[in-house]
Amino acid sequence: MQSIFVSLARALRSLGQRGILWQLIWPGLAAAVLWVVVAVFSWATLVEALVNWVRGWAWVGPWVSESEAAGGALLVLAKIAVFLLFVPLIYLTAALLVAVVALPVMLEKVARRDYADLEERRGGTTLGSAWNSVLAGLLFVLGLLLSLPFWLIPGVGLVVSVGLTAWLNQKAFGYDALMLHADREELAALRSVRRPQMLLLGGIGALLAYVPFVNFVAPAFCGLAFVHYMLEALRRERAERGVSVLDPLPEASSEKTGWPSVR
Repeated sequence: MQSIFVSLARALRSLGQRGILWQLIWPGLAAAVLWVVVAVFSWATLVEALVNWVRGWAWVGPWVSESEAAGGALLVLAKIAVFLLFVPLIYLTAALLVAVVALPVMLEKVARRDYADLEERRGGTTLGSAWNSVLAGLLFVLGLLLSLPFWLIPGVGLVVSVGLTAWLNQKAFGYDALMLHADREELAALRSVRRPQMLLLGGIGALLAYVPFVNFVAPAFCGLAFVHYMLEALRRERAERGVSVLDPLPEASSEKTGWPSVR
């Protein structure tokens, strides 16, 4: 837990680096403008479609149609559900922009200053990063669609949204944060053994998406925190294996040591 708070503190400190702050702002701003425009033109249609869909349920439709109070409550819940739906969509769009464009820029700047002792072993690729981000985005949208019927239950939409966004963060940012410095074995192993902590860090980023004004920079800030968390984890793992972070990895090192030692 302490390492997560340290990574968040380092991410805040990195905001003072030249060019970092802009990389935090533009993805969220671009995503917000895009989806606000979509919401303006589709809001009434989406709410009406959701209400009609619920009215078509055999066990709910007759009751809603006969009760004015139930119909009013359904309309309110539908509006809340549609509003909550746009929040993860904005975050998803911003997160993909961060993963593909902004994070590589921030990674280069942060690594040069704070992790210059780490050898770049380039276990990841640009193509791998793109595929990882696209796959994460598709699974995220699928999760949203499958969970939609439950969003009319008060509170469920928020819980589902935060949970899916936490998963999205660890899936997309975990790879990109390590792709330059970790080799293939380290890239796979660290993301596996650190998944619970990555989900927790991703969850913090997901919650920031619901804080006014902060939500514009939440995806990029979360990505920046992942850079610090994953590179520090890589630095410590190499130190535990007795390998100089500046020296090439010995051929037999992966056989002599076990990755489960990562804490």
